[in-house]
Amino acid sequence: MAKNLTFDSLKKAVKEGTFDTVLACFPDMQGRLMGKRFHAVNFIEVSFAETHCCDYLLATDLEMATPDGYASSSWQNGYGDYVMRPDLSTIRVVPWLEGTAMVLCDVLDHHSHEPVPHSPRAILKKQITRLSELGFDAMMATELEFFLFEKSFDEIRKNQFRDIKPISGYNEDYSVLQTTREENVMRPVRNHLYAAGIPIENSKGEAETGQEELNIRYAEALACADHHTIAKHAIKEIAWQKGHAATFLPKWDHQKVGSSSHVHQSLWQKGEPAFYDPKATLGMSALMQSYMAGLIAYCPDYTVFLAPYINSYKRFVKGTFAPTKTVWSIDNRTAGFRLCAESTKNVRIECRIGGSDLNPYLAQAAMLAAGIKGITDKMELPKPTKGDIYEESQAMDIPQTLRSATEKLRASKMLREAMGDDVIDHYTRAAEWEQEEFDKVVTDWEIARGFERA
Repeated sequence: MAKNLTFDSLKKAVKEGTFDTVLACFPDMQGRLMGKRFHAVNFIEVSFAETHCCDYLLATDLEMATPDGYASSSWQNGYGDYVMRPDLSTIRVVPWLEGTAMVLCDVLDHHSHEPVPHSPRAILKKQITRLSELGFDAMMATELEFFLFEKSFDEIRKNQFRDIKPISGYNEDYSVLQTTREENVMRPVRNHLYAAGIPIENSKGEAETGQEELNIRYAEALACADHHTIAKHAIKEIAWQKGHAATFLPKWDHQKVGSSSHVHQSLWQKGEPAFYDPKATLGMSALMQSYMAGLIAYCPDYTVFLAPYINSYKRFVKGTFAPTKTVWSIDNRTAGFRLCAESTKNVRIECRIGGSDLNPYLAQAAMLAAGIKGITDKMELPKPTKGDIYEESQAMDIPQTLRSATEKLRASKMLREAMGDDVIDHYTRAAEWEQEEFDKVVTDWEIARGFERA
């Protein structure tokens, strides 16, 4: 696997003419890469130290609007600058773009040069630091599910997102025959990302027409989020290059299964798995049990970070492998939290609640905050739930709407203590704005249902 480029190796490669462009990017609130394309010579001579961007980029929505109600930036404050400081440890080649390298940036206050608190990378780093102070490291892996379509983004948009056809005609879960037909997209996805230093494990067909899954090897929490974000970006670009569209919308059709982003997680201490105790039931250490207890108990508080949009909640339908309850179970895919690899050193917990639209920095940070709370409060883990958890009436429901999840986030004392009032207020406003924008819209469903018959 190709390693990330060092700054010295980048400088050498630029002088040799290997690279003419450097992408300086940061993940925004939605988990997208925002930034600039630098002439490579300018980057290695000047802009490797810092560059700038407008502060509205961390107070906007999917449409790049300028919503009111944010304390950090507004028309009244004039929409000033943030500093983008390249993290030179993240430099890598971008093999699917000619002559291009990439570096991820941290976002800093223009005046103090301190991290912007609501920047996704800063939010995750804060929780990693809190965990480190307790003596632990977080290891995580995310699964990226998405749909591929016959036509390109431009063709689908020009047709007003109607008559959208997936790239395949039937459920392709683990199908080698059908995924062979999609290798013109998925083979370059795997190989280009691997060459970019992303530890790709595999791709496979998922349980719907045109649905794919990409798996990336376990890594430290920040690296995991970086890998996820770059991979998601690459999938869209590579699909576009091949004349296809790829969507991470969790539920693009109410008759289709949705797309998730399951998050696997465990804690380690001095290179050893802190979740594993060979003498304990299921191999689960006391630390793991407390961590899981916090993860489950506070799930409603952080659901917005797992399901950030109106559409996210359309995915939580029983019988679709998407969970509806916040309980845990042993290797049971109907649960919100699935215990994996019980009684082995690989024992871990998989959160199955997050959709394909989550921002991995925010989702991982929120789960770490909940797990840390479980550890510090020595919370007790309830017994696992068995059987078909969709039918478990006593189990706590995942919040069913963005409106409900937003109120849970607003009222979360745990997240306010862990992340700060300013951060929670910021993302509460983001969720409110999504709801406000949706509430203004007259949908096709309403017209078809009531145009004649109402």
